[in-house]
Amino acid sequence: MNIKISGKILSVVLPVYNEELNIESMYNALFEIINQLDAVHEIIFVNDGSSDNSLMILRRIAEKDKNVKVISFTRNFGHQAAITAGLDIASGDCIITMDCDFQDPPEIIILMVEKWLDGKKIIYGRRSFRHDKFFKRITAKYYYKLLYKASEIKIMGNIGDFRLIDKSVAVELRQMKEKNRYLRGMVPWLGFSYDIVDYVRPIRLKGDTGFNFLKMMRFAMNGILNFSLFPLRLGLVLGVFIIVTGFLFLLYLAIRFFFDEQFYKLLEWLAVVNYILIGFLFILIWIVAEYIGRIYDEVKGRPLYIVESKINLL
Repeated sequence: MNIKISGKILSVVLPVYNEELNIESMYNALFEIINQLDAVHEIIFVNDGSSDNSLMILRRIAEKDKNVKVISFTRNFGHQAAITAGLDIASGDCIITMDCDFQDPPEIIILMVEKWLDGKKIIYGRRSFRHDKFFKRITAKYYYKLLYKASEIKIMGNIGDFRLIDKSVAVELRQMKEKNRYLRGMVPWLGFSYDIVDYVRPIRLKGDTGFNFLKMMRFAMNGILNFSLFPLRLGLVLGVFIIVTGFLFLLYLAIRFFFDEQFYKLLEWLAVVNYILIGFLFILIWIVAEYIGRIYDEVKGRPLYIVESKINLL
């Protein structure tokens, strides 16, 4: 496939967290792909508080190649903050965001660029199959189904942060200042035309993932709470259900009382119902607290990330 984008600027943004085993190989793979495209380019690595030798390796690469730009955070601010930092400084006509662990195959970039040249503003990489552990595959499958059903903006399943966006999309995305970021929902919210490239997500060969179970749960909650009112509406659904079943209980007791002369102690029923309602109330209080916590984060106005050092950047 002979795709050329001579005269266009291609930016690639990669968040880095303890990826010392993958950085150099990823840089070499990207360099080869970009040469095929004949593109003016910049490769932006965002060091998200790595505790290994990632920053040292990035410095060495950036000294040799001035097209490699490095941002280093003071601490770990998270995957979405790292991608945002790269997008904030990217100057490309098109910008690709991807992970540094080779689970986002670099060769897919060529297919994305081809669809971008056809006029689409956003090109998503969709995992047609993922070589992950069974638990992760099954939880991801049902999480994305729930997210699609519950969200106001339809967020498609098996689409992560491997995407190409046009510079016009990046301009609008930079205007969105929320702290609890979920780019997988923010990008489709913008409403630009899009296309999809399917790929098989390979298994991670080197290093360990930075997403432990707790981080994945927190990230999943951001997706649900940031782009859906379903948790708030859950109270209405439960309230209607309890009222309807309450009337059914009342009707049942009335029928048995008038026709079968059966006597029930109402307090026995109320004790069970009240016990269930207490559980529902705790769930609803937790959901409201999550929303309040997000409001609290937004009104504090703290920066999304703090940059400690930059390389090949003014």
